[in-house]
Amino acid sequence: MVGRRHGSEEIAEKLAEAGALAAKGKNQHEIAKALGVSVMTYHRWRKQHPESDVPDEPRRQPHGVASEPPAPARITPARRAREGATDVRNLEVENQRLRRLVIDLMLEKMALEERLGKAPDERQVAARQG
Repeated sequence: MVGRRHGSEEIAEKLAEAGALAAKGKNQHEIAKALGVSVMTYHRWRKQHPESDVPDEPRRQPHGVASEPPAPARITPARRAREGATDVRNLEVENQRLRRLVIDLMLEKMALEERLGKAPDERQVAARQG
């Protein structure tokens, strides 16, 4: 099968025709068949000529499959600030919890060292060395 070259003007005309067919709800296979070209040629033309106003074919869902969920709402600056304040507050609470935990562990360590008989000044020397 011998390929046929199409001129730029002919491609532009066919893409305009494809736009009209797409607006009527035709799928890509039907559009390519009406234009007399393969689906791959149609895709290549659309890629080479993005200025053409051929709308993308709407994606069809298989039978029984729900359509995709709506896109999430755009985050406004006020919402971002509110969420940011909540995040900061959560971090502050976590920081307080961790500080209390560290203090409790330090007190427990000091109590254990006292039971072992180490003097407070020996603890400081040991802390500096190790």
